[in-house]
Amino acid sequence: MNQMSSNTQEASMKRENASYVGRPAPEELVPSRYAVQIGEIEVLVISDGVLPLPTAMLGHNADPAARAAWLGDMFLPQDAFDWALNVVVVRSGEQTILIDAGLGLDPDLNLPRAGQLMKRLAAASIDLASVTDVVLTHMHMDHVGGLLVDGVKEQLNPDLRIHVAAAEVKFWESPDFTHAVMPEGFPDALRAAAKRFVKDYQSHLRLFEDEREVAPGVVVSRTGGHTPGHSVVRVASGNDRLMFAGDAVFAVGFDHPDWHNGFEHDPEEAARVRVRLLQELAATGELLVATHMPFPSVGHVAVDGDTFRWVPVFWDY
Repeated sequence: MNQMSSNTQEASMKRENASYVGRPAPEELVPSRYAVQIGEIEVLVISDGVLPLPTAMLGHNADPAARAAWLGDMFLPQDAFDWALNVVVVRSGEQTILIDAGLGLDPDLNLPRAGQLMKRLAAASIDLASVTDVVLTHMHMDHVGGLLVDGVKEQLNPDLRIHVAAAEVKFWESPDFTHAVMPEGFPDALRAAAKRFVKDYQSHLRLFEDEREVAPGVVVSRTGGHTPGHSVVRVASGNDRLMFAGDAVFAVGFDHPDWHNGFEHDPEEAARVRVRLLQELAATGELLVATHMPFPSVGHVAVDGDTFRWVPVFWDY
């Protein structure tokens, strides 16, 4: 018993000494960050908050009764519920990489519980000036908005590199919402955020076509589907692997990968991308983190008949 207690204390001390782990801010009643070690690479999942959205956004092509049944099985409300909004910080070698940037300010769409990233980076002792690279999975406002908050740009490293697919920047020059099904106000807000982002950060953009190694063991790859330039980030070191899948995978996507999300600009292609990525994750056994999976969104994917099964990791502290 004493030996067990000693081992537990030692493990606890190691975690406390980890570079990312600190005391949560006093006003936070639950954790808002979760650290994962991928070989020699440090990964930190940070919650930017939650987005209250209509449940129909989960599968607008689904039979309403089937959608209602899934929500009931998951003990979720039938009309609207809170989508998680996760951002990732990666430290590889001398580089500190921010993957996506959260919502930022509420764009008059009644999303007051998101936009927490900047204060939570500060709570994790991550100085904006220390960020060497930003990787954007895509340019929806809940992925670029944090960089548009007043005063943020001035705090960033003047040599900051922002990696985004060339196809994504091209798309937002004249975006097509023909196949998306979004609540009123969202298309205009998305257009405005993307336009302002490109204007404000044009000199920092480092465009890629299909794939780029951002840092040792950190590779961003364009998938398309959700948006033409939507990308995922794969982190690999030693025998450990993790994929940040952005908006390619939602909570409903394991049971119903063919359901179309309202924010998908090419829903048919997005479904194909989703299945391909889930098959890859099931085959490799690597960890998955995704933007809108329930925080901390760290887990594995298993094949379950013709669909898939989400297997969250056990928290280790």
